[in-house]
Amino acid sequence: MAGPLKSICFVFRKKNPQFFSIEKVFETIVKRTANEGWKVMTTYVPRVSSSLLNIFRNIWWLRKEKAHLYHITGDIHYAVFAFPRRKTVLTIHDSVFIYQTKGFKRWVMLHLFLKWPVSYATAVTTISEKSKSDIVKYGRCNPEKVTVIPDPINNHISFSKKGFNKTQPEILFIGSTPNKNIERTIEALKGIPCRLNIVGRVDEKLIEKIKANGIVHNISFNLTEEELNRKYAESDILLFPSLFEGFGLPILEANQAGRPVITSNISPMKEVAGDAACLVNPEDAGSIREGLLKVVGDENYRSRLIAAGQENLKRFQVEAISRKYSDLYQILLNKINSA
Repeated sequence: MAGPLKSICFVFRKKNPQFFSIEKVFETIVKRTANEGWKVMTTYVPRVSSSLLNIFRNIWWLRKEKAHLYHITGDIHYAVFAFPRRKTVLTIHDSVFIYQTKGFKRWVMLHLFLKWPVSYATAVTTISEKSKSDIVKYGRCNPEKVTVIPDPINNHISFSKKGFNKTQPEILFIGSTPNKNIERTIEALKGIPCRLNIVGRVDEKLIEKIKANGIVHNISFNLTEEELNRKYAESDILLFPSLFEGFGLPILEANQAGRPVITSNISPMKEVAGDAACLVNPEDAGSIREGLLKVVGDENYRSRLIAAGQENLKRFQVEAISRKYSDLYQILLNKINSA
């Protein structure tokens, strides 16, 4: 191939202002990779993966890209089939779709988004040991093919000091999909003076339930980076009792902002949080409630969580994470050149 010594194309799903977590994660990786001598290209598929026809159209559209390596950054796992298999890296952030689908739809999702792409790609990365175990189990692949590379922290969330509002704490809740556990959260907050700030679209049924439980609330979505940063700055606590995550980036965002975190005592949240969170049972509204009351009522405990959060961030600096990707890319490129 004529051109630069080494080139890589990062492949993203169709742009959507409602879903941008993958794009934010790889924004820093793309910049660091370019700084390390790679010619970097980025491309976004033109269609949402809402039908088999759109999936085939996306694959065909991607065939025009030319690079030494191709990295499918997540969600559109089937995109690996547009490129030579020995040149493809696939990142799978989580396998939540396996747990949320049934019957024929589950079979299609399992094969088109997990088994076949994992089998085809030359290397697979994922963001936690929990996600790796799911990929190995449901993708039926060799564990050695899957490398765990955590998400890096992003600089769009900044540290800010704020006096804690003990009488009516501002509780930040990121996300509104079923795995975020919002219904149980509403049950846990009943009778506790607070303001629940939900970032995500919430249907009318849930809004009525929030109102019926007397919870002061605010709902926002499609936030810019600046607006999300402001949400963290205005909050007193991040409540993140998720039932399932591939990683749990809001935990680190709250660490960055200097806010105490309440999250689930299950993988991968407890590994991401380390000592920097109050861990609760996400399937027990009483446990979520107890955790919240403990954080609200104990100033020393809150201070310890915030201090631990600053230490926790050191594990997820972009320099360390991008180096892991660069090392992987170089290993694959060496294999290609020696073939």
